[in-house]
Amino acid sequence: MAAGPGRGWPGRGRDSPGRGRDSLGVLRALLVAALAAAPVRGNSVHRKIYIPLNHTAPCVRLLNATHQIGCQSSLSGDTGVIHVVEREQDLPWALAEGPHPPYVILLDGSLFSREILMRLKGSSRISGLAVAAASPAPEQGFSPGLKCPNDGFGLYSDSYGPQFAHCNGSEWNPDGSGLSYEDFPFPIFLLQDANETQLIKECFRAHNLPPAPGAAPQFPLCALQLQAHMHAAASTVTCMRRSSLQSAFSINPEIVCDPLLDYNVWSSLQPINASARLPPEQRLVLAATRVDSHSFFWNVAPGAEAAVGSFVALLAAAQALQAAPGSQQLPRNVLFVFFQGESFDYIGSSRLAFDMEHDKFPLRLENIGAFLELGQVALRNDSVLWVHTDPISRRNESVESEVQSVLSALRGAARGSGLSVQEPEASRPLPPSALQRFLRARRLLPGALLADHRGAFRNRYFQSIYDTAESLGLRYPEGLSPEQRLEFVTDTAQALAQVATLVARALFSLAGGAAGAAESIRADPKTVTRLLYGFLLNSNNSWFQSLIKPDQRGILGPFPQHYVAVSSPTNTTQLLQAVLGNLTGASANLSREQCQDPGKSPGTLPELYEYWWVQGPLDGNSSSRVPGCVRSGVRLSPALSPAFELRRWDSREFSTWTESRWKDVRARLFLVASRELELLTLALGVLVLLLSLLCTFLINSKASLLFGLPAPPGPSGY
Repeated sequence: MAAGPGRGWPGRGRDSPGRGRDSLGVLRALLVAALAAAPVRGNSVHRKIYIPLNHTAPCVRLLNATHQIGCQSSLSGDTGVIHVVEREQDLPWALAEGPHPPYVILLDGSLFSREILMRLKGSSRISGLAVAAASPAPEQGFSPGLKCPNDGFGLYSDSYGPQFAHCNGSEWNPDGSGLSYEDFPFPIFLLQDANETQLIKECFRAHNLPPAPGAAPQFPLCALQLQAHMHAAASTVTCMRRSSLQSAFSINPEIVCDPLLDYNVWSSLQPINASARLPPEQRLVLAATRVDSHSFFWNVAPGAEAAVGSFVALLAAAQALQAAPGSQQLPRNVLFVFFQGESFDYIGSSRLAFDMEHDKFPLRLENIGAFLELGQVALRNDSVLWVHTDPISRRNESVESEVQSVLSALRGAARGSGLSVQEPEASRPLPPSALQRFLRARRLLPGALLADHRGAFRNRYFQSIYDTAESLGLRYPEGLSPEQRLEFVTDTAQALAQVATLVARALFSLAGGAAGAAESIRADPKTVTRLLYGFLLNSNNSWFQSLIKPDQRGILGPFPQHYVAVSSPTNTTQLLQAVLGNLTGASANLSREQCQDPGKSPGTLPELYEYWWVQGPLDGNSSSRVPGCVRSGVRLSPALSPAFELRRWDSREFSTWTESRWKDVRARLFLVASRELELLTLALGVLVLLLSLLCTFLINSKASLLFGLPAPPGPSGY
């Protein structure tokens, strides 16, 4: 009689439990090894299917009180067959003729215009857009901003200067297409690496070109997936209400949008007690400029002419004025303010004016005796700078007299500087500026804006990715090392040093300096060239490294961007604070512990000064540094719109801009099979699944026969 499983055979079934445990151990080991290897194989397969594009910048969704702008993908990303458009004649294939929609367009940067994007927006055959930046920048100019920047949030309205409202008669940015303020239903990415752009084009030529005229390309086809799903929708009112409700009733709230915010940077010629208030009768001079810029793509905001040229000039002017003999004894103090968020309806300036009105700042609006702002000053023509003022407030005799004092100080400072200062016609309104917001809060404020344009901006790349060092004419001789470029004084630096000299001398005069004493004040071109290199080309240079705290190394890097963002302080703000502290501060003989906690050391006056323990310069040829303590009057104040402070998310008085949150932003290249092959693969997969289930059922039902498993115990009787 043949022996069955579990009977008569030594070492099998219940008769040999040790061997069973050994078999179970082997199975467990194999299972663990398989699970451990699975991610490795999965990642390997993933890498073979997809090629990630790692140097991209998305268009993201922004919202204000009334609507949303920007771009949006579906939750899992939008996919389409790639079609390269290098000429306008290439568009009909994707819009009408191509047999394999939807398409993702790879668009040459020279064709990135409002007309073409509106055509793409109106087509259901387009699922995304990848833009290859034009190099060099388009000669005709390119500005995705508005023709009337910050319209509705400045000084002029139906109740004040209606003849100037909505830039009536003065179109400041005539090249503005308004693209940045459109809402697109598909993702748009900027390709920042020429090698990745070339890779996409090679994939397109290898797989997506028709084999013959009039024929359809054969599968597999080269495709692109763009993922940038935005959580917020509709408006700031809607997204902030959703976020507020989540925060109130959820343990783990899901915030869908965040206000655009940062910090204004400010300092004074003579120290100001940050915890006290200036007497009402005390007057000072406020010198201001903007720090931020904007473009169509997230965090790509070089802002060379829009912001960097002006704040570099004001930094150099602050250094020159601080070093001027007798500056600490001037009758009037000078306050230097660098505003953040001005690109988005004057976030920084409206907040500072609001804080001054509500006693949340060391001085009030009434303490400002004169207001001098630097606008765009890096592209002047024939050494002429234009002084813009508000023609309506100047109808008041007192204001007119004080404005004439500002103009007189600027004309006097221009003598011998190589520059000339001129006024446009009296009927021309004040250009977009922080001064507009302060005049909105205090109508009879004497002030002026210094700019390189008489009418429309000279900047043809306002609020675009092309507003770079090249647009300023910043050029270096061939063969220079990064350190040599840092120190090389360019023509652009010389020109901005002239502007800084003029500003410093004018401020000295407005602060009550003696006539003739200002002629010795001169801005340092070496400082200007370092600042331009650091804020436009590479902030990770030896000078900036020496100015920051040891824990701030992460803020340094190539090609700095000046977008206001939602996390603060931004890299630009932190660098600006460190640079201004170095240029206007002094070395303090304190240890690291004393510097980081100055309140414990006598005579440090922490209510007047800030103390920074900085890395310092390199110690000779070694890699170690000589750290030290810097004392300065540089401080930060919030640059968050008062609309969020007041929870007035539908405000028409203050900026209401928010930025949507997102989970993942990515772009990847891959080959897509035909629909027939995909369906066949799906059918085979389903068939394999059904066969697997059938085999599993059969094996499970015969497990005791196949594996010698013991039968389940029967009921016990007692």
